[in-house]
Amino acid sequence: MSGAPEETFGELRGQLQEAATAFADGPDALEGILLGLVDDVDRAVREPLEIFPVCHHSPASAIAMARRLREKQPKVVYLELCEDMAPLLTELRNCRLPVAVQSFASEVDGFPAEWSPLSVVAPITEASAEYQAIAYALDTPGVDLVLVDRSSDHVFQWDARAGYDAGPAGPDAPPPEEEAALHGDAVGVEIGDLRPRFAELEEHLLRHGKVRHWSEWWHQYVELPLGDSDHDTYRQVMLLIGSLFRRLAPGDPHRVRVDEDRERYMWTRMREHLAATGTDPEDCLYVCGAFHAASRVEEFGVAGSDTFEITPRSATTWLHGLIPSSHAAIEAQFGLASGSVSIAATLWAKNLRRTRVKPFVLAGQAGTKKPRPAKTTSAPVPDLPASDKLTGFLQQPPVLDRLDEAELLGWSVEIVRAARRNGYLASTADAIAVFETSILLAGMRDRARPTPYDFQDAAVTCIEKDSVPGRRDVRRLVEIMMGGDRVGQVGYEALPPLARDVHDRLAPLNLKLQQRGVQRALLDIASRPELERCSDVLWMLRHLMPGGAARTVMGERKLGERPIQESWDLALGTHQRALIELGYEGVSIEQVLEQRLRRTSYGPQATAATVLEAVEDATLYLRSRRLADELGNRALEVLSAERTVDGAPEVLRRVRRLLAYYRTSEPVLPPWIEAFTKAGYAHYCTLLPTAFTDEDATVRQVAAMLGFLFSMENLALSLGCDRTQLELALAQSHPQEPSRTALLWAAQVHLGHLTREDLRAKCDELLGNPLVVPAYPRYLSGFVQALEPVPGLTDFVVEAVSNAFGRLPDPVLLPWLPTLITTLRADGAELAPLLIREAGRIFPGRLATLDQWVPPWKAQPVPDAGPPAPSEGGGCVLLAAHPASCDALAGLLGCDGTWETTAPDPSGAALVGRHPDTAVALEALLV
Repeated sequence: MSGAPEETFGELRGQLQEAATAFADGPDALEGILLGLVDDVDRAVREPLEIFPVCHHSPASAIAMARRLREKQPKVVYLELCEDMAPLLTELRNCRLPVAVQSFASEVDGFPAEWSPLSVVAPITEASAEYQAIAYALDTPGVDLVLVDRSSDHVFQWDARAGYDAGPAGPDAPPPEEEAALHGDAVGVEIGDLRPRFAELEEHLLRHGKVRHWSEWWHQYVELPLGDSDHDTYRQVMLLIGSLFRRLAPGDPHRVRVDEDRERYMWTRMREHLAATGTDPEDCLYVCGAFHAASRVEEFGVAGSDTFEITPRSATTWLHGLIPSSHAAIEAQFGLASGSVSIAATLWAKNLRRTRVKPFVLAGQAGTKKPRPAKTTSAPVPDLPASDKLTGFLQQPPVLDRLDEAELLGWSVEIVRAARRNGYLASTADAIAVFETSILLAGMRDRARPTPYDFQDAAVTCIEKDSVPGRRDVRRLVEIMMGGDRVGQVGYEALPPLARDVHDRLAPLNLKLQQRGVQRALLDIASRPELERCSDVLWMLRHLMPGGAARTVMGERKLGERPIQESWDLALGTHQRALIELGYEGVSIEQVLEQRLRRTSYGPQATAATVLEAVEDATLYLRSRRLADELGNRALEVLSAERTVDGAPEVLRRVRRLLAYYRTSEPVLPPWIEAFTKAGYAHYCTLLPTAFTDEDATVRQVAAMLGFLFSMENLALSLGCDRTQLELALAQSHPQEPSRTALLWAAQVHLGHLTREDLRAKCDELLGNPLVVPAYPRYLSGFVQALEPVPGLTDFVVEAVSNAFGRLPDPVLLPWLPTLITTLRADGAELAPLLIREAGRIFPGRLATLDQWVPPWKAQPVPDAGPPAPSEGGGCVLLAAHPASCDALAGLLGCDGTWETTAPDPSGAALVGRHPDTAVALEALLV
């Protein structure tokens, strides 16, 4: 563009100078700011490489971009977007917008480890100038699309200079909605971000504009006026807004430095491309945010300084992909008002119909109509010298659009219909009230035509009143009516290999897994054995993905069992982002699961229990004996290094399960589990005396240690362990707390050092001592926990609890009962069935017999009658009285003989006399 600054904006400069003198009582800082705004606009307009300022997700920017691209037909489009995201843009045609371009790094090299994983996203919607530029460049032959913004690696490099914290939100932060959390904790690239950073300025604009939030102010005072403006007016107004927000921004040193470094980076990349290709700057278009278009750095422009040095990237390996986005996710990430992006999409469609501008759409774009063949375009319109359009735009009164009664009436009727579907008692009178209130609110805010925000306020006032009967309030219903929260989808061709492999392997289910929502999958594996592979995939997805992605309704997977029938609720389309991010970790879900199990087992927080869980998962989901053996040896290392017994219950539970599995499915036990049993026996024997007196160790943990020692004792002794070590450990244990004392008594009974009669006598002594009675329930708690290592004491525990119910006073018994119930539920859920089964065996089954029932431990023993007196006749009286059975058996065996009437005299060993050969052989052997 040609033309001197004084000639182009001379009139505007004079008016601003007069205004500064009038309002500030003479030339001062205000004059410098106002004239500086004009200088920034003029500098950007006169730049040979045309700068096109945009606002993120602005329909006015998108309309102006589509119109300018058809007029100018540039050969090179420079776009403010991370340069390493360029290869992904061609995959947008396989997606349904909105989607987000993502850079992801699960393992970091050069950044703090607590930042992992690193994620950068750049959302793209159909109603955005960036998408228009991308669609034009990719579908127009001979046009280059060059991304010039800092790379994803530099995003975190520059944030590291200010101690950036990439961690999640604090514990007090409210959980985001499902659609609003599609981007997760990713850092958003603010393409075309345009919002005042001066809080007082934003508050001033909202107050005098009579609006509630920034999105409404932008819609009313920028979006609508620029919707029908020509190119020069649009460009100069956006540059003016960007310069205003830039000059009035607070002086945050880090943010200012990052903004300026981004501008230096982009201009450096553009000059490098121009020098390498020899392209004429007049044939190029630079698309960037209006905030960066009004830059004042020395590197600005084609003829700018080349002093900026781009630092090399770190050694972090970045992966790139497309993830689904949504209007709510964009609003949440960039601080926009709820529903503003949906309203912008609706306004974009209206602007297209009103202006008849033909937008650019990628060929084959999902969710769009097939583009018609483009007509032969005329020669590009020559660029004319820039003229001052700001003066006229700033001086013209606001355009008052006439009221569109048909549109407003349709809104009013539709919101009442939606409200009634959601439980509101709305009627035709409410529709009339909403219609009239919308006009009233618009008039109070100096607007002739109600905006969607005016209509939303009117609907809330007239319909919602004081309660919300359903899960959606009226404000949310208006947002849905205006276009809803559109959620994007990444097409099959644009998915990473892992995600495509998952869809291919689940194809036998005959479900549309890419659709959002929950779908029910029924797997009859008994009749269709090929579905077992689908079952394997689903169980791995359940382990790797969020809870709602693959939820089992019927069926379970246990060691040593084969599935027969299963039922699943699948929502892979809803959780598509999580599935895509799995693809960043590997090429198959088996590889990702193996990596995660190794990462858990070799991590700094690994315990013996967590490693054993990884061993079980490797066996259960991967069926990998190699990985299970490797992780089993790792469990042995971790157990040997532990100095606490915190994980003893979990270790006991998982070792028992693995041992039972290997004994039934393997010919011999794996070497690692034998070594683990031997090491665990010695390890827990060593820690046992300390654990009995350690206040940090719970009774359940000590009971689990004893359970490991007692249940694994036979295997440990066969492997060379010495039982003396266990006996010495118990002899050195001297607990003071009652529950642990009871646990020690139970262990002594198991080893034979204490009889049941002695244990019963100890309990009777405790109940007979008034000083100890208040502590007796704690002894009972210890006996209940003792069922883990010594299940043979179940009947005694039932006896002890029964005696407590019968002899303990109510002030002691009643407060203890809730404690017993909560303890059993939290720490002994597997022990309760033992007690209930034993009690059912001992106690009478009928209520009528309860009064005469005597507990077996209180029943009088039957006196010993001594040896039975010999009968007078001697021998077997019954057999002699009925010899027929014996005669029949003798005949069957071929024996001959007669019955003796009297008992013969003792004649010694008759059998030896009949067969002396055996005795002779034995004599020879002994001699």
